[in-house]
Amino acid sequence: MDEISLSARHLHAVAELGFQVARQGAHGAMTALREVIPVEAYEFVAFDPATGRHRSLVSSGHARVDEDAAEEYARLDAYRRAMSLRVPVVMGSPGTERYFRRHLEPYGWRAGITTPLFLSGGRYTGLLHITSRADLPPETGPVVSAVSPALAHLTDLTRCVIDPLGLPPGFHAVAFERGGRRRDVAGWPLSEVLAAEPAMAELAREFIDSRELSRRGLWQDGAGRWREVRLHRAGVGFHGSIQGAVIAERPCEPPYDLTAREIEVLTRVAQGDSNPQIAAALVLSVRTVTTHLEHIFAKLGCDSRTRLTTKVIAEGLCRLILP
Repeated sequence: MDEISLSARHLHAVAELGFQVARQGAHGAMTALREVIPVEAYEFVAFDPATGRHRSLVSSGHARVDEDAAEEYARLDAYRRAMSLRVPVVMGSPGTERYFRRHLEPYGWRAGITTPLFLSGGRYTGLLHITSRADLPPETGPVVSAVSPALAHLTDLTRCVIDPLGLPPGFHAVAFERGGRRRDVAGWPLSEVLAAEPAMAELAREFIDSRELSRRGLWQDGAGRWREVRLHRAGVGFHGSIQGAVIAERPCEPPYDLTAREIEVLTRVAQGDSNPQIAAALVLSVRTVTTHLEHIFAKLGCDSRTRLTTKVIAEGLCRLILP
């Protein structure tokens, strides 16, 4: 990156930009940037890791670049160099002439810069196009590079809007749109075991369509290991605009020394089944079900089905049943 000297005005604008990213989004951030860079028009283009494609999110000053144009830019050698070096590309520079003539020059734009946006952790989230009818000052590229990690949050389509108090530390998570598309959850490690389970997308859809805000349960994965699972209603994508759900898990041992069969029995109790119904569903005798319940009541310290059901639901002791 080129070395530049920042004046007090530059420093104030950079600090304000970071604040506006969190508070007012793209337009607030670009208002702050315009205090030091004469940007007449801009556009944020997001990279969607779920599809491997780019799409326009927010623009001001000119019409949005359609998806075909965004993909055309992403195929340029100049784009690949910018991605490798993580530096802005000056529109009209070698390798961008044709793109500039087709999409910018006919509308009176004289200068433009496109910056790849990477989060501080190194993940690529999209692009920022800025254009002007006059030459941009030489500090434009270095200044935009300096603030690009903050701006990268604006094009991060993996973000999910969830209650920060709803998910304790130690969980791995995935998110699903209602249509079944899986997304990562920013700030939480990916759950490989949930991502590999095809039924999780349908579970997410069923949960989204329910009136529940959250759900807890126990799940035995394909390898027979028990996991504590939590579901939370969430918005996914840009600014949480798509209805979705977060599913999170962490390995656990069955609580209260419960056996797998006892977990199945108490799950049926919580659903309101009688002993004969439980016996029929699990292919057991009523006497065996009664024995299991005696052990369950003793382990959980409950003396009635009502108290048992309340405790099971509150602590997420039911077995999670996949669609």
